[in-house]
Amino acid sequence: MKTLLKNGTVVNVFTGELLREDVLIEDDCILGTGDYADSDADIVRDVTGCVLCPGLIDGHIHIESTMLMPAELARAALPHGTTAIVADPHEIANVCGTRGIDFMLEMSENLPLHVYIMTPSCVPAMPLDESGAELLAKDLAPYFSHPRVPGLAEMMNYPGVLAGADFVMEKLAAAKAASKVIDGHAPLLTGHDLDRYIAAGIQSDHECSSAAEGLERVRKGQWLMIRQGTAARNLEALLPLFEEPYCRRCLLVTDDKHPAELLADGHIDHMIRMAVRAGKSAVTCIQMATIQAAQCFGLQRVGAIAPGHRADLLVLRDLESMAVQDVYSAGRLAVENGVCKPFDAPDHHTEKWAAVLHSFHLDALSAADFQITPQGSKCRVIGVIAGQLITEERIETLDFTKNNGIDTERDILKLAVIERHKATGHRGLGYISGIGLKRGAIAASVSHDAHNLIVIGTNDADMAAAANRIRTLGGGCAAVLDGEVLQELPLPVAGLMSDRDAETVAAQNRALNDAVRALGVPENISPFMNMAFVSLTVIPAIKMTTFGLADVQTQTLLPLFAD
Repeated sequence: MKTLLKNGTVVNVFTGELLREDVLIEDDCILGTGDYADSDADIVRDVTGCVLCPGLIDGHIHIESTMLMPAELARAALPHGTTAIVADPHEIANVCGTRGIDFMLEMSENLPLHVYIMTPSCVPAMPLDESGAELLAKDLAPYFSHPRVPGLAEMMNYPGVLAGADFVMEKLAAAKAASKVIDGHAPLLTGHDLDRYIAAGIQSDHECSSAAEGLERVRKGQWLMIRQGTAARNLEALLPLFEEPYCRRCLLVTDDKHPAELLADGHIDHMIRMAVRAGKSAVTCIQMATIQAAQCFGLQRVGAIAPGHRADLLVLRDLESMAVQDVYSAGRLAVENGVCKPFDAPDHHTEKWAAVLHSFHLDALSAADFQITPQGSKCRVIGVIAGQLITEERIETLDFTKNNGIDTERDILKLAVIERHKATGHRGLGYISGIGLKRGAIAASVSHDAHNLIVIGTNDADMAAAANRIRTLGGGCAAVLDGEVLQELPLPVAGLMSDRDAETVAAQNRALNDAVRALGVPENISPFMNMAFVSLTVIPAIKMTTFGLADVQTQTLLPLFAD
């Protein structure tokens, strides 16, 4: 079957030109560009006045962070022009091990959204984490022969790389032996340490929060992944790198993005609009989001409208606004007039995936489980920074005669991270600032990367109520006030994903956010996304684990009390 798109303007991502050309598609492939007669095709579509560009590629995303199953993410992302994603399933792997990777591969098979799966490099992320599984090089190596596995996912354990830790270097060696790409993750790493990290074979980074940090990586040969997610919003700071020659080593990624924001604002198309509004070239942005993403991951015949390339392309009503009219995925019309066409999704409700659907192992909790015994008055407090994943260490004097040290007037709340995979009973307790909660408590089973139960609250009773609701749901997010659940978002799939449709999950996501806003959380904080990263022990400066506070730089536990 041949389809001819006539009279459109094609974005040539090789040269940066806009060319008036017809595009001839045969089956899943672009047969040619140029001038064609109607008789050359079975189907002819006149796209006069429209711009044709390659389908957009998200170069680094965690499907689990969208809280959607792969098929639902496809339905949400395709109308925004995303035809391919490169996903790291380390969230579900930290809960379910290789069974989680197998689940994501099967659930993303034969979708109109092309899903490439990187093998998770850090399960657990760091030795201080209590995950549901541990993956070694021997566990990952078999996946490198899979046709949709381009490489090893973000090597977050940069201290292990710098120290030459055997279990880390074995994973890098396995990826190199299979000629696979290796993604990086090294926030604030610089100078000779960065040199050693890159020399170990690590080819990219998505953790840059300043132009200077990104420029150093580009100059040293890494691909720079410019990120704009729900919590980590780095695009504005990295705008200088959208210019020549730096832009040639950049691609666009979302990393972690909640469904309400995805449906409301868009996906990679939203990033392009943001950059264009800031004065950057739409064509340059499209190159970053297509051919350069494909080059970064060694994806052959992907990311361009050119003979022999896979026929993933967009019909845009307007270039600078990225107004998507139609989307072709592997030559098939996947989105028509902005509406995703129906497709079948893999079935996950089978005995095969029972361990994925029943992943919560935790006894009920009481208010007493959240009590902190004073050992002084000065405490280390995790300081959340709006729009960033990095945190700061603060030393605060707390009054333990009132509410066990919690002080909502100073925005000092209680924080707990509770092991939920193997019922060890381990609980890390401490304090956090920057969330803004004035009443009640919030809890979630999404807490990167070990995904234990995380709770933030203004009193112990509400913290226990919120935690127990997540336990009952088998995973999810909840907001509680005076012992009553205000809103919740069930995530029964590994405690990370919903099995509902994108619109339902987005509505639950919005209602949950509205509830926490009413409890005092300001608009510049994405409470559940920010909370999810408070336990991520690979991003500076201090984080909370099931064993207590951790110093990311030294990978050691810190005493809560600083007297």
